[in-house]
Amino acid sequence: MPKVVVVGGGMAGVACALELGRKDVDVVLVDRHDYLQFQPLLYQVASSQLPAEDVARPLKVIFEDRPSVTVVQMNVHTVDVGTKTVTAHDGSTVTGDYLVIAAGAQPNFFGVTGAREHSFPLYSVVDAERLRLHLREQLRAGTAAGAAAGPDPDPTALTVVIVGGGPTGVETAGALGELFAALKAKKKLPDEATVHLVDHGKALLAPFSDKSHQYALDKLTHHGVKVTFGVAVTEVAPDKVQLSDGSQLATRTVIWGGGESAGPLAGTCGAPLGRGGRVDVGPDLTVAGFDGVFGVGDVANIPGPDGRALPQLGSVAQQSGKWAARNILAQAAGEPLKPFKYKDKGIMAMIGRNAAVAEVGVHRHQVEGPIAFAAWLGLHAILLSGVHNRIDAFMEWADDYFHADRAADLELGGTPSRIAWSNDAEDQPTIHVP
Repeated sequence: MPKVVVVGGGMAGVACALELGRKDVDVVLVDRHDYLQFQPLLYQVASSQLPAEDVARPLKVIFEDRPSVTVVQMNVHTVDVGTKTVTAHDGSTVTGDYLVIAAGAQPNFFGVTGAREHSFPLYSVVDAERLRLHLREQLRAGTAAGAAAGPDPDPTALTVVIVGGGPTGVETAGALGELFAALKAKKKLPDEATVHLVDHGKALLAPFSDKSHQYALDKLTHHGVKVTFGVAVTEVAPDKVQLSDGSQLATRTVIWGGGESAGPLAGTCGAPLGRGGRVDVGPDLTVAGFDGVFGVGDVANIPGPDGRALPQLGSVAQQSGKWAARNILAQAAGEPLKPFKYKDKGIMAMIGRNAAVAEVGVHRHQVEGPIAFAAWLGLHAILLSGVHNRIDAFMEWADDYFHADRAADLELGGTPSRIAWSNDAEDQPTIHVP
């Protein structure tokens, strides 16, 4: 059997390693963290609906029944597609007969001054936990200022600005808008507290239909979120954002959901890069000109049936990871590689409890409200079932979320309850928030 090196312990890399491990292939999975993070739920960590530990699973636990898979935690410096070699910052290397690049994505700040330094992206568990702790501090400061100053609390502490009207921005805005409304209703937050979403386009959730655009806008507005279209953020400072129309918003909390690009390792590997700095791959997920090298997940431009690259979705990552594994097995057996066939489960976004929008299947059948929320739960249950053994725990949490008041007293330091994934003490990721 060949040796396969998988770079990246995200959904694509883990799916690939699990599939190869099922056939007892020698796999070395390399990642700087010791856990797999479930990105679709990061906004719930940031809004105190879930603790960070619940959306991250230790890799050693995931692969405990795959003895042929070795997890190596290293801070990767470079990846060489020519030699299929991964080099760490300390000079150590890992080389294989096959190389799978699954290095994920990073926020794309589009050169906006101060955005990298002063905004809060939401692309990792660490990002989400850092934002949660920051929001707690700001809401504490805001409520204290409001009590001391009467009608004039500190506007920078009580205003959250979200950049981008895609799923990340909309879901985060919905969760925080709902949270702010609940805290205001309990007289724990002044009325001046505001969630403000800005987008340079003309609609929320651009890939969705016009009806979904309006539904998302109506629901965010209902939650008290202010939405401004047609403006871009041109500068982010510690206490304000500058907009392209010349106006400013006073804030200490800028959440960046303005897009993503390939992880930084893509630029080190020597593979051809395309849109978003991602690795261009062929229909069979191989990198042209480099035998035995595959690109999967968010780091790759994976061609869809219309020739355009598939979106950066968890379902695309998971399916492409499995497909690459099967093509590796086929190539090792001297069989032809097959072009990747993505099973489109649709697109969906949560906009708060009882409020979600989904366009399901290749024909994008639209549903909204509680039915869409159920579809959202179903998709996440499917994705998580390959990660956690107790999917029933997720469904129990979902039922609680759907029916209960989930407003967390962030300014009082409340801690959200964990999902009972496991009673095993080893089922705890190592998460360090700088």
